[in-house]
Amino acid sequence: MKSATNHWADETAAKIVFEKSGAAGDEKELYTCASGITPSGSVHIGNFREIISVELVAQSLRDMGKNVRFIYSWDDYDVFRKVPADMPKQDELKNYLRSPITMVPDPWERDANYARHHEVDVENTLPKVGISPEYIYQAERYRTSVYAQGIRKALEKRSVLKDILDKFRDEEHKIQGEWWPVSVFCEKCNKDETEIEGWDGDWGLSYKCKKCGCAETLDIRSAKGIKLSWRIDWPMRWEYEKVDFEPAGKDHHSQGGSFDTAKHVCKDVYNWDAPITFRYDFIGTKGLPGKMSSSSGNVITLDFVLNVYTPELTRYLFAGTRPNTEFSISFDLDVIKIYEDYDKTERIAWKTEEAKDEAAYQKEKRIYELSQVSVNGKTPKMEGAAPYQVPFRHLCNLIQIADGDIEKALADIAVAFNEMQPKPAQSLNLPALRVRAQCAKYWIENCAPEDFKFRLLPAGSESGRPLSDTEKNAIRILRDDVISKIEEFADDKICSTAIYAVAEKAGIDGKALFGAAYQALIGKDQGPRLASFLRSIDIDRLLGILKEY
Repeated sequence: MKSATNHWADETAAKIVFEKSGAAGDEKELYTCASGITPSGSVHIGNFREIISVELVAQSLRDMGKNVRFIYSWDDYDVFRKVPADMPKQDELKNYLRSPITMVPDPWERDANYARHHEVDVENTLPKVGISPEYIYQAERYRTSVYAQGIRKALEKRSVLKDILDKFRDEEHKIQGEWWPVSVFCEKCNKDETEIEGWDGDWGLSYKCKKCGCAETLDIRSAKGIKLSWRIDWPMRWEYEKVDFEPAGKDHHSQGGSFDTAKHVCKDVYNWDAPITFRYDFIGTKGLPGKMSSSSGNVITLDFVLNVYTPELTRYLFAGTRPNTEFSISFDLDVIKIYEDYDKTERIAWKTEEAKDEAAYQKEKRIYELSQVSVNGKTPKMEGAAPYQVPFRHLCNLIQIADGDIEKALADIAVAFNEMQPKPAQSLNLPALRVRAQCAKYWIENCAPEDFKFRLLPAGSESGRPLSDTEKNAIRILRDDVISKIEEFADDKICSTAIYAVAEKAGIDGKALFGAAYQALIGKDQGPRLASFLRSIDIDRLLGILKEY
């Protein structure tokens, strides 16, 4: 059962293979990993935690040479219970409450229905992070009576199911009176405000609608509106799809929660062992207000996260954190630190930076591997030269120096890389760097604090505030002694030494010089590290800004 690494995805994969092997130790020909959600509103990044957790375990199984089926169920035959606050056409949507969400129209008029709109959003985004599961649409399954046998089995075992559910309830919450493991959407008005009248012991199920008065007997084998209740539906599908692994949130994994009941239903009613599982915790956001909830409409989607984090960084957030650990995705200055952490992991994985020991190397390497966008569900091989890194903070500065022109910033990076001596044993991946630059630009414009933002002043313009004669003199010395010779400085350290020499020559302290320089260049009292900043700007542009001094 022990995995080759200590990564949680590999440990889970090894556990699945071990526990799902036959009595003789024979491994399965196919391992089925499952996930799913009700598309009741925009699918938020908290929901994505389950998707990526399953993907990483499935990827680990594939890396072990196993055949894997990753199914993702859209529970789009669930009831439309609440109109999320961020949806348009609120009054119109309220008319469809208590109907299946596939029968709710798309308020944006883009897709076939409300559910399909949210499904399409996710299905179009997941491939960006290397995830392409097999989608199963539960409305289609139920309306074509695929689960007819599973529904009848539940009716036959009604008393067993009642006992299982009551086992985890106190006296006050035990099922009272007649209870049925199914509900019915009325064939006439499509609402679920119905009562089961009886079952004939075969395929006939009778109901009456409290909403419109419709009463009829349905044939389970052809009826479109019969649906199992959630705690029965979930384990029924485990058996139907032969699921070997499915995680669940900590609410489902609470004592006596839906997973506890589901595993008993699965075994005692459907004669299938519940899948291997683990609990994943909630995630929050930092730098953005509010708690995520699809029903309330306060959501941060995967697509939004990809505005700030590259696909690899997005995977890294989850691959580098155990699922049962709560964490927040940052959109404030911590974004810079997260990019720095990823870059360090990359250097260790490629052995351009030494890990503290072999165990640390193996851990960081595996996190890095699983952070890469998978190819056909498998971990890409690390081949060729290590990637040339441009730190996120520096990239933000370069983009602002280029007045937001990403292609100009990338061209400058490419020139600097090609002029490096000696040549680095690294590869410059401009397409990947372009994605990082797009994230950097979005973060600067939409998330970064104001004191992080800057724009170079036009040539010959005045500073943000009036400078004293002493400050102006210091700027002239900086221009003549440092900037005019900037290309002679081999690195930031040498340039920084020259800058401090300017302060001494001008008779002011370093802090005052820096403040004057930033005022002259960007109209602010603070800015990026000055030596690196000056060396990143075209010399003619610098001299043009300062020519009037």
